[in-house]
Order: sequence, then structure tokens, then C-alpha cells
Amino acid sequence: MAKYKPKAKKLRLAKAHKQTKWAPFWTVPKIYGKGRRIHPGRHTAVKRSWRRTKIKA
Repeated sequence: MAKYKPKAKKLRLAKAHKQTKWAPFWTVPKIYGKGRRIHPGRHTAVKRSWRRTKIKA
């Protein structure tokens, strides 16, 4: 990728980076109850990895 990126491209990449993060830890007891142990990554909006899926940036 180029050393200098246009601002619009940087904003698109930043948005895609935020979408891949896990959901907050407190969403698990809120959705499933106190006793259930589930990974917060299941509640993310978009699941994407830099290896698997490319974005149109």
C-alpha cells in the first residue's frame, strides 16, 4: 500500500478496523444471563480478518 493515503481511504480503513473488534464484555451477561460464558466476539457486527476477507477500500 502507498506510504501516503488519501483521507477518504484512511477513514474507510479506520471504520473497517473498528468493526472487527470484539463487543464489550458486559453484553454477554446482558444477552444470555449471568451464568452463561460466551466469547464477546460473537456479538460483533462484522467479522472480518485481514487474511480471509479483503475490503474495497
